Amino acid sequence: MVIMVPDRYSEVSRPRPPSCATIMLLAIVLGGCSFDLGSIGPEKEKPQQLSEAPPAQADTAVSASNVREAQGHAARGQALARSGKSEEALEEFNRAVTLDPYNAQALYGRALIYQAANQHEFAIADFAAANGLNPQKPEPLLGRAVSYLAVGKVKEAAADLDEASEFEPNNAQIWTTRGLAYERMGDRTKAAASYGRAVTLRPRDDAARSGLARVGG
Repeated sequence: MVIMVPDRYSEVSRPRPPSCATIMLLAIVLGGCSFDLGSIGPEKEKPQQLSEAPPAQADTAVSASNVREAQGHAARGQALARSGKSEEALEEFNRAVTLDPYNAQALYGRALIYQAANQHEFAIADFAAANGLNPQKPEPLLGRAVSYLAVGKVKEAAADLDEASEFEPNNAQIWTTRGLAYERMGDRTKAAASYGRAVTLRPRDDAARSGLARVGG
């Protein structure tokens, strides 16, 4: 199957197998994550500027019909992703973003697919775009932090997780990942506090409990 992608993704053909480190990160952070993106709402108005938007369409007005059609492709992409049909889902998300580069659900869904395929630079770009459209939603920040950790950008990951924890302080996944980021940075105090918060919120979080034991919390 040939995957149709926008210009800036033209070099992508088929997803590469994820590395062991990526599998571990995804298991820790996104193991319970589905493609239920209800918290990433549809855009009511076109923003003045879109960070990381496809350059060919960033300055083009989006018609109401394109917005509606893009929403349909995004919804189909979500359904396909839930069924494990990642290539077909990617095609639908690509179509949605081509029609409407401000569709946050499609950008976020596509980012998750690239992330699972170990294509983190593409994932980071799409998470950034989704975050620009929904700057107070924690999901794009958490997702981008996971990809930052996978490529060794630990400080950037920690910054995203600090911000995400402010928006959603009762999200155990955010705190577990924040603990991992600060553990990698060598800040055992912040790592222990983060892991401890995750365990308080979700006592059976094995990743957080293991992390807390490692840093001496």
